[in-house]
Amino acid sequence: MRIFSKTPNFDFIGKRKYAVFLSLALFIGSIATLTVNWLNLGLDFKGGILLEVGYPQEVKVESIRSTLSKNGFAEAVVQHIGPTGRVVTIRISEQENSSKVEISNKVLAVLNEDSKEELEIRRREFVGAKVGEELRDDGGIAMLIAIAGILIYVMLRFEWRFAVGAITALIHDVIITLGFFSVFKWNFDLTVLAALLAVIGYSLNDTIVVYDRIRENFRKIRKGSTLDITNASLNQTLSRTMMTSVTTMLVLVAMFFLGGEMIRPFAIALIIGIVVGTYSSIFVASSMVLALKIDRTHLIPTTKEEKQEDSP
Repeated sequence: MRIFSKTPNFDFIGKRKYAVFLSLALFIGSIATLTVNWLNLGLDFKGGILLEVGYPQEVKVESIRSTLSKNGFAEAVVQHIGPTGRVVTIRISEQENSSKVEISNKVLAVLNEDSKEELEIRRREFVGAKVGEELRDDGGIAMLIAIAGILIYVMLRFEWRFAVGAITALIHDVIITLGFFSVFKWNFDLTVLAALLAVIGYSLNDTIVVYDRIRENFRKIRKGSTLDITNASLNQTLSRTMMTSVTTMLVLVAMFFLGGEMIRPFAIALIIGIVVGTYSSIFVASSMVLALKIDRTHLIPTTKEEKQEDSP
């Protein structure tokens, strides 16, 4: 049924069953891989050593990784800092039977021997495992608090069925994004956690726009069915959703290719989150509301005149 002539007429609601199967497959797969593999936690959560080393001339991170790997530091993470290519950060996990000072001294000795030139030690930081656990737990609590606050906000602004739909979409987005990081063993650190919180905000904003249009159309369109009104609302907000997603994606793609190694996991998390979040705001959030049997009586109080007209 085409209600508005100037809007697209995609049958999103008619395809919702296929979308539910796709979402369930991705969600269950993500839960499975997280259960088996968990996440490749970075030093922020596991604890370890961070070294910032300055070279007298441009150096390739591949050669540094190769040197460290040959000397027993195969898991070292080496990244460039700045545009000159002369400053690198080296992240190394803790090792048994060795103190952090001994490990850092050994790494610096290996690098100095390989370089044949004196290196500048700009920074040396140690992150304890206990601190990493606290950061991990606090980050998880922050995410749960954010989701709980969103649940209350949507419930007060709309209706509890919309709140359940919004939270379902948010959990869907976060778990699937984490699933990608688990499958591909991408480094998961505090920047990725910050990206997940940004994904929650982005996905919620998209969902609220759709919900607001659904509520408005329930009041404007008196003869359309719940399915027709929901489908019309999704089509009306589609151009706004796509423009926001595409423009944001352009920035993130630039960050991914030009931002360097340190910013890449952050960009990856947001790219996945925006794709999944855009999908969930169209299919998951609206499908959940329909599954909970939403109709105009839940959003528009019935007046006395309407009751009299309905009575025989």
